[in-house]
Amino acid sequence: MRLEEKKKTVSELAQKLERSNIVITTNYIGLTVAEMTELRRKLRQEDIEFRVIKNTLARFAAEQVGKDKLNSIIEGPTAIAFGYGDETAPAKALLDYIRSAKSELKISGGLMKERVLSASEVATLATLPPKEVLIAKLLSGMQGSIFALVNVLNANIAGFTNLLVARKKQLEGG
Repeated sequence: MRLEEKKKTVSELAQKLERSNIVITTNYIGLTVAEMTELRRKLRQEDIEFRVIKNTLARFAAEQVGKDKLNSIIEGPTAIAFGYGDETAPAKALLDYIRSAKSELKISGGLMKERVLSASEVATLATLPPKEVLIAKLLSGMQGSIFALVNVLNANIAGFTNLLVARKKQLEGG
């Protein structure tokens, strides 16, 4: 690879790293070309980019955008999944592929924002529900607390109102 090509590749990788919400590194030893093509196709459907890269070029790109922590999870033959949307989507897609295809693909780790994730943390991330579901659960929990507060406050007023109505009936009847 010529120097100009390397610079262009580093620049492209730096842009992808800067744009991505999560980056997951994998070791692709043992995958055939057909398996790699199928994996890329499945990931592309989820808006995830999967690219085989040279480690030194990835390190240069990571340093260029200030994501030096990525260097700690780049070792051996590396392919990187760049996730641009939901942070859990790349982890889910990769683990689904590994399970369904009984693939040799190994997850090395991940980088989410500034946090380095181990392979087990990436697997845990894959079990989380989507962001929208988590937000809905949070809002329903908050809404339930607000309704409970309204009912407690309303109970005193309702009790007082019932007392006044009972007293009025007592006075009218007596």
